[in-house]
Amino acid sequence: MSGSAILAPILEVEGLNAAYGQAQILFDVSLKIARGEIVALMGRNGAGKSTTLKAIMGLVPTDARTLRFAGHDVRRLAPYRIARLGLGYVPEERRIFTDLTVYENLEVGAKATVGGSCTAWTPERLFSIFPNLADMRGRRASQMSGGEQQMLTIARTLMGNPEAVLLDEPSEGLAPVIVELMATAVQRMKAEGIAVLLSEQNLYFAATIADRAYIIEKGAIRHEGRMADIQADAALREAYLGV
Repeated sequence: MSGSAILAPILEVEGLNAAYGQAQILFDVSLKIARGEIVALMGRNGAGKSTTLKAIMGLVPTDARTLRFAGHDVRRLAPYRIARLGLGYVPEERRIFTDLTVYENLEVGAKATVGGSCTAWTPERLFSIFPNLADMRGRRASQMSGGEQQMLTIARTLMGNPEAVLLDEPSEGLAPVIVELMATAVQRMKAEGIAVLLSEQNLYFAATIADRAYIIEKGAIRHEGRMADIQADAALREAYLGV
C-alpha cells in the first residue's frame, strides 16, 4: 500500500475494527484526512465502506487504537457528542423529515459553528449551491425526488456548520445532472475548508472531486494513493473496483 504524509489531520483513524454481532466487518482500518481535503473510500458493494463511516461516527461497536477528530479522542463517545464536535454524517438512507418542508428541514439542522470553523451556513447560501432547493423551499420533503432529497440531506448537514463531513454513497442512483450538482456542492465544501470523506463506487464521480483515495476490500484497506494515480492504474482498478 502506498501512502503520503498528512500534516495535522482533522480525522485520524488507526487500527479500526468493527463487527455486527459475531461477524467482523472491518479489519485494522487506518486512514487520515486533512482540513479542506476530499478523500474517497472506494470499493465494491459489501467491501466495508458504509460500515467504516458508521464506525467513525460511533454508530456501530468498534475497537480502535486511534480514533481522533479535531484533536479529540472519540472512541467512546456517543454519536450525538461526536456530531457536536463538528463531524457531520450524511447516511445513504438520507433520513430527512418527510412531513417538514425543505426550509423546515434546514432549520432543524442548524447549529452554531464549532472549533476553528469560520463557515456559517445559511439557507440562502445553500440555495446558491442547490438552486433546485430554492425553488421548492416550501415543499414537503415527501414530495421530492430521490435526488432532491439527497441534496436536502447534504444541505441540512451543512446547516450544522461541520468541520468535516462523512458522505455515504452520495451519487448512488442519481441522474447525471444531479450528480454534477453533488460534485459542485462537495467542491464548495472543500473551498470552505471542510474535510470530506465519501464512500463511493462511482469512479468518475470520485475522480472528479477527490484528492486522494483509499481502496477497501473485504473490510481492509488494500491501497492508498492520489486519486489521479488510481484512476490511471487499470490493473488496480480491475482488481479492486471492477472497472
